[in-house]
Amino acid sequence: MTETLQRSRRKVRQGTVVSDKMNKGIVVRIDRTMKHPLYLKTVRTSAKLYAHDENNDARVGDKVRVMETRKLSKLKHWRLVEIVERAK
Repeated sequence: MTETLQRSRRKVRQGTVVSDKMNKGIVVRIDRTMKHPLYLKTVRTSAKLYAHDENNDARVGDKVRVMETRKLSKLKHWRLVEIVERAK
């Protein structure tokens, strides 16, 4: 019971794989839109997350879901949960 509550508090993000060159690792770009605080123009921003991909399943262009986890290396503290949509 407590394990499920702790897992549900982990952040989950959805993004696009931009690199799969690492062994058991991928780079995921998370895009979001926000309004500029002063000028109120809609601005698109993105962030790159380094995620652990145990089976090397994900390829560049795939839409994936990643979940926050413990620190796995210097940069990786996300892991691949599922591949939502394959690249065409």
